[in-house]
Amino acid sequence: MKPSIMVHGGAWKIPDETHADHIGGTYVAAKAGWAILAGGGSAMDAVETAVSIMEDDSTFDAGIGSVLNRTGGIEMDAMIMDGQMLALGAVGAVRGIMNPVKLARLILQDTDHSLLVGEGARRFAESKGMRLCAEAELTVPREIERFRLLQQEKDYHLSDGFTPDPMDTVGAVAVDVAGNVAAATSTGGAHYKLPGRVGDSPLVGSGAYADNHTGAASATGHGESIMKVVLAKTATDALGRGLSVQEAADYAVNHMFERVGGYGGIILVDCDGQTAFAYNTPHMAVAWADENGSILARIKE
Repeated sequence: MKPSIMVHGGAWKIPDETHADHIGGTYVAAKAGWAILAGGGSAMDAVETAVSIMEDDSTFDAGIGSVLNRTGGIEMDAMIMDGQMLALGAVGAVRGIMNPVKLARLILQDTDHSLLVGEGARRFAESKGMRLCAEAELTVPREIERFRLLQQEKDYHLSDGFTPDPMDTVGAVAVDVAGNVAAATSTGGAHYKLPGRVGDSPLVGSGAYADNHTGAASATGHGESIMKVVLAKTATDALGRGLSVQEAADYAVNHMFERVGGYGGIILVDCDGQTAFAYNTPHMAVAWADENGSILARIKE
């Protein structure tokens, strides 16, 4: 089996001045994931590594650079899923963790659970030796300024920012030499969200899904819309019905818009290693390894 990987860094109207950072960030992530796959490593290791690299990059809304909620706090969501056993680990509304995707992997490996949230997730991280960090380590100036501006908007609604503003959820999908697929997604959530809000990213079938019988998907966009149509599972199910990987990605995004008026994007890999992406926003940051192993990264318009 020839391995394959694709990553995303969000699907919104990405400001022109940050295009180079988005291209560079997704390129580095895809390259690191591909190196694992090319060396015979697992799809799970590849997607975890790729996503954790983007969590460490303040360009994106995941890990460092996460958005602030209505009380000025940072609560993050993440998920990782193994297509071989349909095993998954996820965290919701977790605080003070640099790499939520690594915590999600520990939940998958070391507990009988699939999802931990809030303080329980944080305590589990501490019990596993993960370093707890201050929120100041995750906060960047652009999000402090955005928070201050949103405080002045009396009638701000969660969906207001989704079309014009960048929402840089990150994700990765891969297939390894053994034919196993995996997916991972991580996010700081939506600007000015209510404390305790959990989006699509840690919810199985919504923010991510992986099944060796069909493929793997990672979604980004308006979380409430993605949840309503179970976007990642919709895409992989379409593969199971015989659609090509590009047809399945297009179908899922079109279905979300037609059914609930939702905006966002998805990356998808099938069990043969073919990759595709689709989106209905102005931009989507993506990177992938081509058939020769070269890494391509761009913001599609």
